[in-house]
This record gives sequence, structure tokens and C-alpha cells, in this order.
Amino acid sequence: MKSFIIREIQKKDNPVIAAIVRNVLMEMGAPKVGTAYADPYLDSLFEVYAVPNAIYFVVENNGKIIGGAGVKQLYNSDENICELQKMYFLPEARGLGLGKKLIDNCLEKATEFGFESCYIETMTYMEDAMKLYKKVGFYNLDKQMGNTGHNSCEVWMLKKL
Repeated sequence: MKSFIIREIQKKDNPVIAAIVRNVLMEMGAPKVGTAYADPYLDSLFEVYAVPNAIYFVVENNGKIIGGAGVKQLYNSDENICELQKMYFLPEARGLGLGKKLIDNCLEKATEFGFESCYIETMTYMEDAMKLYKKVGFYNLDKQMGNTGHNSCEVWMLKKL
């Protein structure tokens, strides 16, 4: 029986969620450079999100982490915009409605933190992800916002909160 729990990241989760992010990017054929794969802080997400107005959630199924996502101030932006970050799921977690639930949790916290908009970057071939983002109210932008270092991401989206 599946027993899904969404909770805040713990320090012990760092290596597991980093491996999920890297494995999913490789599964999707994403480049290692210019994506979350190469983020220097990917192995320490607990510490990265242990700041004001930031949170990262993991999804567990019977004690096994199967995905995660977080929100944090958009890097290199002075605007009151957060970024939906590091949203990745193992294949066994896809298509179960967990992505929408996780986005809802993240956007609820972003609103509590006082952000006015939420930004996300992705790649054109991550079609299911883009469909989900549009379903929850994100719309396409013509150019990148902030400076996330993810220059391999060619899709930029925003949602007003």
C-alpha cells in the first residue's frame, strides 16, 4: 500500500534528493552544464533552504524519498519574486497527482512569505512538467528572469500569487 507523506527536508535527505535530481536530469537527456545538475549547492539543499522565506519539501512513500520541490527568492533579483526550484520526481511518483500537491504546498508557502510572483525554468522536452505548470496558472515569458545559472533551460514561466 502506498503511503505518501510530504514534509520539509531534513539534513539526512541531502544525498537522496541530490541523487534524484541528477538521475532525473540524466533520464531526460538534459545537459549536465547549465542545469540543476551542476549547481554547486545541490548536495546541501537542507542548508540552502534553512533561511528566511524559503522551504523545500520532499515526498516519501513508505519511508523512501521519491521527489521534492522548494521555493526561494529568485537568485540575482531584487523583485519580490520567488522561484519554484528543484522539482523532480522518480518515475514511480509521476502521474499520481503528487506534482500538483507539491506545487500547491510551495505556492501556499510562497504566499505566506509575501512573494508576489513565482518563477520557474524548465526545458522544452519536459512536456509533462510544462503542462502541469500551465494547469496551475504559470504562463510563458519571452526571457529569463534573475540569473540562476541555468542557461540550458530555454522555457521561462511566471505565476502571479
